[in-house]
Amino acid sequence: MRWIMKVTKRPVSKLPQIDFSNLAFGKYYSDHMLVKTYANKAWNESEIVPYEDFPISPANITLHYGQSIFEGMKAFRGDDDIVRLFRPEKNIARLNRSAERMAIPEMPDEEKTLKELIELVTLDQDWTPSHLGSSLYIRPFIFAMDPALGVKISDTYRYMVIMTPVDAYYGKNLQTLSIYATKEFTRAAIGGTGHVKAAANYAQSLYAAKKAQEKGYKQIMWLDYKEHRYVDEVGTMNMMFVIDGTLITPTLDQGTILAGITRESVLTIARDLGWNVEERRISLEEIIEASNNGKLQDCFGTGTAATIAPVGRIGYDDGKDIIINNDSVGPFAKKMYEQLLGIQYGKIEDRFGWTVEIKK
Repeated sequence: MRWIMKVTKRPVSKLPQIDFSNLAFGKYYSDHMLVKTYANKAWNESEIVPYEDFPISPANITLHYGQSIFEGMKAFRGDDDIVRLFRPEKNIARLNRSAERMAIPEMPDEEKTLKELIELVTLDQDWTPSHLGSSLYIRPFIFAMDPALGVKISDTYRYMVIMTPVDAYYGKNLQTLSIYATKEFTRAAIGGTGHVKAAANYAQSLYAAKKAQEKGYKQIMWLDYKEHRYVDEVGTMNMMFVIDGTLITPTLDQGTILAGITRESVLTIARDLGWNVEERRISLEEIIEASNNGKLQDCFGTGTAATIAPVGRIGYDDGKDIIINNDSVGPFAKKMYEQLLGIQYGKIEDRFGWTVEIKK
């Protein structure tokens, strides 16, 4: 039996109104969205409908207690005009892991969930920009729908997927950014939700990021919750350091760091290129020492939104800075940027089988 999803198309597309030369991040949204509801202990069938606002109860439990999760993935348009998704099955699997941790019903069929998402992308693929660094950002999310002020697990939920054409998160050209290592604030602790994409993780990070920006830095670098000594991650990214020829990234075994799909991809590419790779705890002191000894060769962040984000300056202890590569893009970050985007845009062979081509 052939699977068919209900699709209601927007009568007139908004696409002609979009200025693709000035996209920013999340400025415009595509014509359609995918919606699925959970009630009576079961997920109902998904449908695609025109993108629009919808009513919500002032007592909605998510508004008060934050029972919500999300994902982020991208579709890329190559020079061959083919639109490609990058490892979307990984995002669907991670969405379910986040759901389990946040007491949200999981999607019972990940393969079907992926097919439904692909159908949405196929319908709105003309929204995918074509210049390097740009993409169609895809945001699946689930949130509780019960109108209730009591603190409880909701009985009803809504799953949605919306899409927005975007430029590169930190600017159109590959450029360095500055980050500040905070010893004042904590992102996550063992036993918490740091390893999943819970909306509340990001809400609680905003104040610390604001304080870092007031000091003149773009983002915050989180250290471990106990000693404020070991690197966890940056606000929107996993972190990579190249010290004396070895690529080092914080290990996931503490359960406080998000298992980034871009992180995993970068490590796979690095090993394939013959780089030395270590997944282990790395302290701020080790980074400072490596910088002082001339062994800190590169530093960059990885993430779906940021892709590869070279770091040129790390601030710490109110006024001290680590400068990497004279605050310019380093050779390891540049090489990884070329490799990763080459696969995503179809410029080089996808030797890992990571991309999914969207049919026209």
